[in-house]
Amino acid sequence: QVQLVESGGDSVQAGGSLRLSCEVSGYIYGTYCMGWFRQAPGKAREGVATIRSSGATSYADSVKGRFTISRDSAKNALYLQMNNLKPEDTAMYYCAATRPLYNTASCLSQTYSYWGQGTQVTVSS
Repeated sequence: QVQLVESGGDSVQAGGSLRLSCEVSGYIYGTYCMGWFRQAPGKAREGVATIRSSGATSYADSVKGRFTISRDSAKNALYLQMNNLKPEDTAMYYCAATRPLYNTASCLSQTYSYWGQGTQVTVSS
């Protein structure tokens, strides 16, 4: 069983930076995706950044150039470095992981089976 625990959310001013962390317990064998998603009040959940087991990354257009997803296999952790934050980045951020994959579709289009409880990011103008 895979369990995910996020941390690092905070309230910051526009232009600031935050680093979200996701502690992963359990293992996913083979090919898989992990990612960060967010949901603002009254809006649908959206994919922010993903990373494939191969290391390939993908980003939503709204965060390209500002956010960076990374992982530390030794620490079994996933990170999201967020720079130049904007008020529209305000949301609950979730870490998620897929089960083993048997297709080559992009990580942003995959079905995620494991989810953390979320960490709140609030950006004020």
